[in-house]
Amino acid sequence: MIKSWPILTKSVTSSLIYIAADLSSQTIVRESSEPFDFIRTSRMAGYGMIILGPSLHFWFNFVSKLFPRRDLFSTLKKMVMGQTIYGPAMTVIFFSLNARLQGETGSEIVARLKRDLLPTFLSGIMYWPICDFITFRFCPVHLQPLASNSFSYLWTVYITYMASLEKASSL
Repeated sequence: MIKSWPILTKSVTSSLIYIAADLSSQTIVRESSEPFDFIRTSRMAGYGMIILGPSLHFWFNFVSKLFPRRDLFSTLKKMVMGQTIYGPAMTVIFFSLNARLQGETGSEIVARLKRDLLPTFLSGIMYWPICDFITFRFCPVHLQPLASNSFSYLWTVYITYMASLEKASSL
């Protein structure tokens, strides 16, 4: 499937990981008497399917064309690009879109970003470089989005939790 339908395969994989991670995140933080929020899980599935899956496909192809080798220096350049461009952009899109789909206003979204982006970026800096190193250094480019998706399960448990926090004060 990865060869015949690369974007669809990566999108479905991202969606399934976001579903599993969101259900895991809810299981960790919810009271046992509370029901699962399947609307929230649907938002996460949609994000994985429509935004993350296709963007991973194009991102990994882009950086592999920019730096086609898998030597240490090229790997480090890809990692820096991911940490400074792709990761921050996708985090802003994730938080903004999720908040909008929950009915938050523009000023509430800005307040959420001010509150949640820095801690999320700092957590990402502690998690993603080792994942990116393994992905860029040892995986062929057509499998890199799937490798990244595999690492993203734990990250997605965290980020779906962050996205589910109460609205931030917009004052």
